[in-house]
Amino acid sequence: MSDAALYLSPTEAPTRAELDALAGPVLLEFGTDWCGHCRAARPVVAAALQAHPGVRHVRVEDGPGRALGRGFGVKLWPTLVFLRDGQPQAQLVRPREAAPVASALALIDPATPA
Repeated sequence: MSDAALYLSPTEAPTRAELDALAGPVLLEFGTDWCGHCRAARPVVAAALQAHPGVRHVRVEDGPGRALGRGFGVKLWPTLVFLRDGQPQAQLVRPREAAPVASALALIDPATPA
């Protein structure tokens, strides 16, 4: 997948109701393709996700006035929201290291050994 297609546009992104109804662990990543902080976080998130293959990773393009991001309190990119059965369990903003991401993933996917 090219960098130009990493984030789902607002018309492609799931709705809040769809996310609330999801079963299992989900990592929502709010950001944009052109954001330098988002690009820097990609390898950090990818490294932490390697130990959690059962976690669904959904990247959502965010911006001013976009309801989904505002509903999760997103103000800076990237913001990671960790859901378990549709319920937020943790949130990280601009992660720089894999350890905090791995800890949050363990909250939503505890059966996977870290």
